[in-house]
Amino acid sequence: MMRALWTAASGMIGQQTNLDTIANNLSNISTTGYKTQAANFKTLIYQNLQKVSTTTTGAPKPVGAQVGLGVRVGSISSDFTQGNLNTSNGPFDYAIQGEGFFMVQMDDGTTAYTRNGHFDVSLSEDGLALTDSSGRPVLDINGNPIVIPATYRSSRLGVDQYGSLTYPDANNNQQYLGIQIGLAYFPNASGLEKGSGSNYLESPASGVPTIYNAGALNSKIVSGYLESSNVQAADEMVNMIIAQRAYEMNSKAITASDEMLQQANNLRS
Repeated sequence: MMRALWTAASGMIGQQTNLDTIANNLSNISTTGYKTQAANFKTLIYQNLQKVSTTTTGAPKPVGAQVGLGVRVGSISSDFTQGNLNTSNGPFDYAIQGEGFFMVQMDDGTTAYTRNGHFDVSLSEDGLALTDSSGRPVLDINGNPIVIPATYRSSRLGVDQYGSLTYPDANNNQQYLGIQIGLAYFPNASGLEKGSGSNYLESPASGVPTIYNAGALNSKIVSGYLESSNVQAADEMVNMIIAQRAYEMNSKAITASDEMLQQANNLRS
């Protein structure tokens, strides 16, 4: 009966983490570029009650007798399926249709990766820099900050579906500036470390990224759009009900074990 107490307690702890994950998904349902997460469970160790079990005549049974000792959260994985593309009024709002991540240079010089294409233009020492909403430089296909001369009018900048920046000439014909927005591809995107601000960080599990343009990834960069989160509210509400019921069942198992222990104690009195 003591085994049942600790086993049910591990189930309650696991479902609490599951509920925390669901709550985080729902809270980020309107976050640009957010990818829904799911808690994955693993069984804990098993206790052998009888390795070799036999019948009353001594004949061996086909299976032994083992009892599980509970559950734990094995991982919290991200679902990188495409979110819907919503129109935006931002002049430098870009969405990725397909695979890949935008690259952003962090304050410490490291690179973060994001699907949030809500960008802007900031003044820098070298000209006009394409930055994220926090003022961090967006990187090109060579891993360098995207900077254009300050003499250019930012309102006339354009980008094609492959991420190449354009600017109209005197005859109002779009000319390529020789700058391409870089997209990072990871062998295992689910292994990326989650950071704040919809950013992801490279980890040993994700592998080293390869930098491409959108065309090489069979992706597109769509100007004037932002990728919404791929959280499905109905699915998350169903998952919340399932987590709540599982938590409740484990709670009842603890209550039942406590009542059985109480009865056993009463037998000795």
